[in-house]
Amino acid sequence: MRFAFSTLGVPGMPVADVLRLATDTGYQGVELRAHPEEPVHPLLGMRERAAVRRQFADAGVEILAVAGYAQVAAARDAAGEEELAQELSELVWLAADLGAPYVRVFPGGGERPAAEADADAARRLAAVAPLAAERGVRVLLETHDSHRTGADAARVLGPVGHRQIGALWDVLHSWLGGEEPADTHAALAPHLGYVQVKDVASAEDRTPLPLGAGAVPLAAVLDTLGQDPAGAHGPVPAPEGTYDQGAGGWLCWEYEKRWYPEAAGLPDLLAPGRIHLQRLLDGPADS
Repeated sequence: MRFAFSTLGVPGMPVADVLRLATDTGYQGVELRAHPEEPVHPLLGMRERAAVRRQFADAGVEILAVAGYAQVAAARDAAGEEELAQELSELVWLAADLGAPYVRVFPGGGERPAAEADADAARRLAAVAPLAAERGVRVLLETHDSHRTGADAARVLGPVGHRQIGALWDVLHSWLGGEEPADTHAALAPHLGYVQVKDVASAEDRTPLPLGAGAVPLAAVLDTLGQDPAGAHGPVPAPEGTYDQGAGGWLCWEYEKRWYPEAAGLPDLLAPGRIHLQRLLDGPADS
């Protein structure tokens, strides 16, 4: 299992400093928050994209994903549909230009009837799938907001039925949705790209905490990743027929410093967080 962190935890940090942080703390990858507040976003020119890709390559750090903010289950009029299609395309182009294998998108269905939100999300993701395939990128629907659980996400991803459209398991949101980690894993296994880990004190207090200091059941989540449940190679296999969260999968720490400025700084927490995750993956020492 490889480790990454999201630049949501170091808002506005220049790329060179992000790379120095990753190499100093033993992280092999970075999830880039694709927002105009950040150094890397869809309005970046081709020369700048090439420079970022070179910086990462020279540092020996991978760009795990472009974390976009497109909401594929939201209600939209005709003009909004065109805007969303363009936004999704731009995220795929950015990821491809940077050499990132994944794009993150949100559901954003709000209070819409589930059947309508699911159908719109599936249709929109299916529409961008050919471009994603052409560019060698997977678009991942995060377990979030209106589709917090694995069961919610699977209702969208199953009908899409395309290997370039998958799932990003945000462990906080599936927990907030009341779903057991084993059930989330079983629902997402045919689609899973990678896993976002985080920790908070409670469902009411979501200020980010060091990994292991809060209430999110990280040990139970990581326990599931060593398993290959029935259907993991099911109707939507991962690229090349592999199961992404087997050997060589990714855990990405999404520390929401941008939304909680009062939280402790991420840089000093990264190395201990990685060590904590590795201990959980290794399991209890033999007595």
